[in-house]
Amino acid sequence: MAVDLVIDLDNTPGALAQVAAAISDAGVNIAAATCVGPGERAELHILVPHAEAVRHALAISHVAVTGEREVVVVDVEDSPGVLADLTRKVAKAGVDLDLVYIATRNRVVLGSPDLPALRTALGAA
Repeated sequence: MAVDLVIDLDNTPGALAQVAAAISDAGVNIAAATCVGPGERAELHILVPHAEAVRHALAISHVAVTGEREVVVVDVEDSPGVLADLTRKVAKAGVDLDLVYIATRNRVVLGSPDLPALRTALGAA
């Protein structure tokens, strides 16, 4: 099961570095991340193999995980059109996406309010 963790951050210099260091110090590799926040707050999404270790490490650093959800991770080729083909397949099945980001090793992370339908659309287990 792939889990996307959400961390709300102050959008200040060093905030992301603090989170990344806490995760690294716990010995956990970040497999994917995206951070968006043009204002005073930023929302960081991370994909990690050991969510419990990350939650613990961040709690020690006084950083809270504010959301957590299961996502689908798809292995893809690194070539033009792959994301378009993948998302067309999801659209054809009538599934709404509410999260998409790229992970290491040519993978795409996808989230949907209807995860079973997303899995079916992608042919994922």
